[in-house]
Amino acid sequence: MKSSRNVFYLLFFHAEYFLLVFAALSLERIRWCTVSEQELSKCNDMSKAFGGAGILPRLECTAGASAANCTQMIKDGLADAVTLDGRLIYQAGKEHGLKPVVGEVYDQEIGTSYYAVAVVRKNSNITINSLKGVSSCHTGINRTAGWDVPVGYLIDSGRLAAMGCDLPKAVSDYFNASCIPGANGMKYPKSLCQLCKGDLAGQNKCEQNSQERYYGYSGAFRCLAEGAGQVAFVKHSTVPENTDGRSLSSWAQWLRSQDFELLCRNGNTADVMQWRTCHLARIPARAVVVRPDTDGMVVFHLLNQGQKKESDAVVLGGADIYTAGKTYGLVPAAGEGYSADDNSNAYYAVALVKRNLSNAFTINDLKGKKSCHTGLGRNAGWNIPIGILIKRGIIKTRACSDIPQAVSEFFSASCVPSAKQDHYPSKLCQLCIGDDSGNNKCSASSQERYYSYSGAFRCLAQDSGDVAFVKHSTVFENTDGKNTDSWAQNLKSSDFQLLCPNGARAEVTQFAECHLAQVPAQAIMVHPDTSVFALYGLLDKAQVYFGKSSNGSGFKMFDSSAFQGKDLIFKDSAVEIMPVKERRTYAEWLGSEYIASLEGMQTPECSGAGNKISQYLLVTAVIPLLILCQTQGLD
Repeated sequence: MKSSRNVFYLLFFHAEYFLLVFAALSLERIRWCTVSEQELSKCNDMSKAFGGAGILPRLECTAGASAANCTQMIKDGLADAVTLDGRLIYQAGKEHGLKPVVGEVYDQEIGTSYYAVAVVRKNSNITINSLKGVSSCHTGINRTAGWDVPVGYLIDSGRLAAMGCDLPKAVSDYFNASCIPGANGMKYPKSLCQLCKGDLAGQNKCEQNSQERYYGYSGAFRCLAEGAGQVAFVKHSTVPENTDGRSLSSWAQWLRSQDFELLCRNGNTADVMQWRTCHLARIPARAVVVRPDTDGMVVFHLLNQGQKKESDAVVLGGADIYTAGKTYGLVPAAGEGYSADDNSNAYYAVALVKRNLSNAFTINDLKGKKSCHTGLGRNAGWNIPIGILIKRGIIKTRACSDIPQAVSEFFSASCVPSAKQDHYPSKLCQLCIGDDSGNNKCSASSQERYYSYSGAFRCLAQDSGDVAFVKHSTVFENTDGKNTDSWAQNLKSSDFQLLCPNGARAEVTQFAECHLAQVPAQAIMVHPDTSVFALYGLLDKAQVYFGKSSNGSGFKMFDSSAFQGKDLIFKDSAVEIMPVKERRTYAEWLGSEYIASLEGMQTPECSGAGNKISQYLLVTAVIPLLILCQTQGLD
């Protein structure tokens, strides 16, 4: 019986594969329209690499210079495919009849989307309900996070009324003054450019390019940081990317993420890392669009042979895999594998303690103990351990907003970097020590010596805490001479143990059997009717040619360095696509422990699940309104 089933699967796989090949052979070429010189350069290299591997149909690259030009070229039959973002996908479909065939994936944290957020300075007393009359900073006119979403939200919620579809006039009346790069034409009110700064010589003020210092995500945040505006409309990653020493720009070097906060739709404010539950909208990913008469399966076939993360399947990380499987019924078809030194994926979250024969407490005895965490909102240090303790009823909480309070009541004292906020209990930062001068206590940066994996372990090693929530490799990276810092020089891995969920203790080498949860690798999720054999077969063939090496073509799937970028098309740390084997459902892929942590933290109040539908409706209902106004020449 098993043999017959294998033969059936084999025949089924080959039948689907040859159908795809037949479809590919029916189209002589795919002309890919590129929107920049850098994209054209990578496209040309990819075309050569695909050609050398005999992948059909032939990929040709053409320069379109802009997304709008590419859309028109595809409509006119001068090109076949282009990658567009949400607003332009709508416009391309509505006006030109183009259709999306494959989607783009970003990072493990958010999968195929990003979040549009409103950022203010902490303690500004500004909420989403008191924006009228403040000064505003925007990424640019008609840009999604900086214009479409905030303006759309204000209209949708009844806060902003636009008479005669004159949105710029409505915005200028609503905000006291603004910087909206690109709103410098005759049809725009002057207040929309009032806060803009221009270049170093004061020229090019309000231009929609980098010569305007307040242009784009970083520019809009700079507008807020320098005090020109009181609120900035950007994406969720903008503040972390420009604070805590992550930016080399002089204006940003001394900025701290803890000095800013997000405005939530319910009128509250939140830490800048809580964008999952506090945002204006979740923005869909870019997609590849083609003419209606182009066979989307041909593009799918081409990309799956020569590219694992652009397909009409979707590549998602942990929490999004859970949602895709539980809510939408998708199943994993393949998984990503990463380089050995990339510990951000597929690791074990563990509870680490010191070996103590006289006080060998277990995971059931944690109440009243002192705890060390990598940081607020981080997987191994907060989401997984707290989620599991809540799910098991060990930590009791009444609502999402009570979780920090419940944790502070459960542990006698803690160090949870980034939890030094007005609405968080002070006990969450009680064990933190800051830098060598005692400053920056509890900050989410290396200036807090107990921050991140090594910091949380140091908190335990120096007897500040009784338990550290870290990943399985942390103890090995900081003991037995691996870490030469003075605090770690004499530490031995054998002096530590793990707390197991079953109430036992185990050696640190037994992390595969004793852990809180395994953080899963990203998975390629598909409709259950999709043949996972065909999908994996195509992706596996592609990585044979271009996965770990260039196969003599010079093109590498997992290397973006030749194109002056990072994680272009693929994550640079990826090395392979792996079969799902027996893990064929979202629950099997994620594992029961990881699901328990998600369900502990993602109650309706915590996850904002009740708002997700309305947020998507906001994007799909309001962006057409904005585009309608634009096509009428009023925006």
